[in-house]
Amino acid sequence: MKAIDNTETASCLTNPGRRRVLLGGAGTFAALSLIPLSPLARAEEKLALPDYAVWKEADAVIVHSKKTIETKRDAIGSGGITSTDRLYVRNNLPPPSAEVMTNADAWEIRIEGVNRPATLTVAELKKIGVETVVAVLQCSGNGRAFFEHGPGGTQWATGAAGCVAWTGVPLKQVIDRLGGYQAGMQYITSTGGETLPEGLDQKLVVVERSVPLRALDHAILAWEMNDEPLPLAHGGPLRIVIPGYFGVNNVKYVKQIAFTEQQTTAKIQASGYRIRPVGEKGAPDQPSMWEMPVKSWVTSPVSRSKAGINMIYGVAFGGTVPLEKIELSMDAGKTWQAARFLGADMGPYAWRPFVFATDLKPGTYEIVSRATDINGQTQPKHRTDNERGYGNNSWSDHGLSLQVS
Repeated sequence: MKAIDNTETASCLTNPGRRRVLLGGAGTFAALSLIPLSPLARAEEKLALPDYAVWKEADAVIVHSKKTIETKRDAIGSGGITSTDRLYVRNNLPPPSAEVMTNADAWEIRIEGVNRPATLTVAELKKIGVETVVAVLQCSGNGRAFFEHGPGGTQWATGAAGCVAWTGVPLKQVIDRLGGYQAGMQYITSTGGETLPEGLDQKLVVVERSVPLRALDHAILAWEMNDEPLPLAHGGPLRIVIPGYFGVNNVKYVKQIAFTEQQTTAKIQASGYRIRPVGEKGAPDQPSMWEMPVKSWVTSPVSRSKAGINMIYGVAFGGTVPLEKIELSMDAGKTWQAARFLGADMGPYAWRPFVFATDLKPGTYEIVSRATDINGQTQPKHRTDNERGYGNNSWSDHGLSLQVS
């Protein structure tokens, strides 16, 4: 079993050799307690929050870069909704100018591939309908830090995920208002409104994603998150939200929705975000990062605790289907016991916080969790190795080592 906490993850981002030591074998739990952070690593992990996200709670996040901010493992808490100021950030391009938020209702979106194509403002969308859905937002690369081959990209551990209350208009209502989508359409293709670099083929850089038509049943065009206007850092003024799908499909600053017969040829779709063998290039015939699989991990305590009654907390979700159960192991998966879900069930796309109460004696405990959805799909023990480090839902990787004194 492999384990790592977010403090260690942050320090190894800028020191690849250190990351190989931490992630390279069966002695990970021992390595975590024996290898101290160097002064350089301690300095490097304290990057400043970028201007567009300066309002984030600095002590609750790890700033990997101007475009990537991770929630610390123990900052999730035991509630169902992730606080906006703690939610992770993943941008493929710099966000638009903050000026677009001065009159968010004026933001326009073009709808194509329908019987009555139209350009609508956010203000007009608000008159069509409104709904709130609670759904997990998770980066495709969440858990990438645990892959032994060292895939490129941000070395997310567990913090590129959160559970959010999204408010907006169901996309289906908008499409019905426009006479429905045209015959023969198979995909919903969303295009982001970031300013693209000049001098480059736009298809190489544009954030444009296609998802199967089945997503229409639950997709929404969101202008609020957690009962507040959608901030620029998270896609404001308008974002498409496709509950149960990986974050890249939830296109920020969405400026166009098109119903299409084929997937977009944009690089981010055609070769990016594809599950492919290590060492191979991306291609359109490889599986795309669409629906999320069942997953869970422990959130606290993350490293040390006192002997006696301990409450072990975590989160679990089923992707596009509800959960059936959650189990916890204190001995790296040798034995399992039932944990219990906390709070109200906020729907099939939300995560469920869970808790396990246990009386612990002094010693080291290797803690892992394992979720099962209503279709009987259970988290696997091992990850599926792939070139980009996508879709890691293995229970062994997401464990942690708890020192009890």
